[in-house]
Amino acid sequence: MERSFRFGVLLVVGVALVALALVLHAILLEANKWTWLVGLAGVALTVVALRGLRTEMRSFFQRRRGEIALYTAGLVGVLVALAYLTNQYTFRIDMTEAKVYSLSPQTATMLSRLDKPVKITFFHDPMMRETVELYQMMADRSDKVKVEFFDPMVNPAQARMMGVQFAGTAVMESEGRRLQVNGPSETEIANGILRISRGITQRICFLDGHGEPDPFSMESHDHTEGEQGHSHGMGQKLVVHEQHGMAKARTALEAMNYVVEKVSLMQASTSLEKCAVLVIAGPKSELLPAEVDSIRRFVAAAGNVLFMLDPFVKTGLEPALQEFGVIADNDIVLDEASHFWADPSAPAVSDYNPHQITRDLPLSFFPGARSLSPTAQRVAGTSATPLANTSKNSFGETTADRAEYTSGKDLDGPLTLMVSVTRRTDAHDIDTPVPSKDDAAEKTGGAKDMKAKSRIVVIGDSDFATNSFFHIMGNGKLFLNTINFLAAQENLIGVEPRTFDVPRVNMTNRQMKGTFALVVVLIPALLAAIGIVVWWKQR
Repeated sequence: MERSFRFGVLLVVGVALVALALVLHAILLEANKWTWLVGLAGVALTVVALRGLRTEMRSFFQRRRGEIALYTAGLVGVLVALAYLTNQYTFRIDMTEAKVYSLSPQTATMLSRLDKPVKITFFHDPMMRETVELYQMMADRSDKVKVEFFDPMVNPAQARMMGVQFAGTAVMESEGRRLQVNGPSETEIANGILRISRGITQRICFLDGHGEPDPFSMESHDHTEGEQGHSHGMGQKLVVHEQHGMAKARTALEAMNYVVEKVSLMQASTSLEKCAVLVIAGPKSELLPAEVDSIRRFVAAAGNVLFMLDPFVKTGLEPALQEFGVIADNDIVLDEASHFWADPSAPAVSDYNPHQITRDLPLSFFPGARSLSPTAQRVAGTSATPLANTSKNSFGETTADRAEYTSGKDLDGPLTLMVSVTRRTDAHDIDTPVPSKDDAAEKTGGAKDMKAKSRIVVIGDSDFATNSFFHIMGNGKLFLNTINFLAAQENLIGVEPRTFDVPRVNMTNRQMKGTFALVVVLIPALLAAIGIVVWWKQR
């Protein structure tokens, strides 16, 4: 009996080692020396154990011959059925919090809308398994996408024929057009598919010449969260560089297949015709009347504009905004209830009005923002939608060197920080449906001809999209969503690469106080009360 037990343990260990070797091979996708060593050790132990247990096994099989045959046939049948179903149907269960192993809903929507075939030839090495799976998921999602995989080291002739020198390059082809995509992220691949299928590259123009943040500058300023007196609208900034840059925003736009350039309207030769979106980000000086007129003509021709205007700065754009039904209030918003960390002048927004821009948008904040109000009379041909509002406990401070509410002088909350305006152009009704595409517009790369009306978004802050804050919480996504909406590229809204990030909880000041009260005060008090009651009853 003791001998049988020892060989039984040996058999279990041998089978476990063989299973471990198979699992390692499935994970590594290659048989290295350790996999072979573990597997051979398992096989050896299994053989020794079976030889030692041959008498017991012979007796066992003779007694239960029919039962074992039935179980074996059933097991083989189940395995055959599973193999058939696996070959016919594929499915994936993604249990990661960030859904790293799944396509984003926006990418899936874009793939379902493809109306032209796209052939993708991806050259990879054995280490690019995740990118291969990503391409395969996209091919499985849409019958318009066909993917072939080659290793340039194994198939060098195929790589030379397609002009590929390195692994990690995908060649996308559609209707005679060819495009190389080198990025491994979902954003780069999805936008490559969109670009090759539509043949369109849109231009995002940043106004220059009035102290605006430079989209080609990585400058930022350093600051300590919660530092006393640190504010982006009240008092002195902790500035290390001359001004914020917006290179992070520009890089994200370029990854989404946009071309970014700076334009100066002070030059008579400057034309905005090729601009899909004009971005006016935080000018520090007043625009000339001729520049404002150029912007008016651009909007009248169905152009799309993003205004990001900071507090207490006269830009010369105020009359033009009123023509669109929006008043830029001369104040700075202070929100004691909902703000980023310990800075009341950085109001935080987590509850948005429903809109394509704010769909699935996380918490965002605006360091030093002015409020926006509707004009007293609705402007004919315009439709304005508030998108982001402060809490009821906020107010608009109308004096630059004060931070205290004055009844009758300061503006009462809740206040609007962001507005979307749709403005009809001449000879179009405001309710006219927006066409999804236009061949002529695709050839010129412009977005304004694709719609019967212009789109305008006004935000009372520009700092949120600069290098210092673009990557924090939902600020970057808010900016990209806004650009995609203005450029009529809603199917790209929210397409971002997912990574294994350490989970972090970002809370407003109100949420932090509530969490503190619950965890530190209420729950311990409840437990103490229960303990006192139990003690009293036992006593």
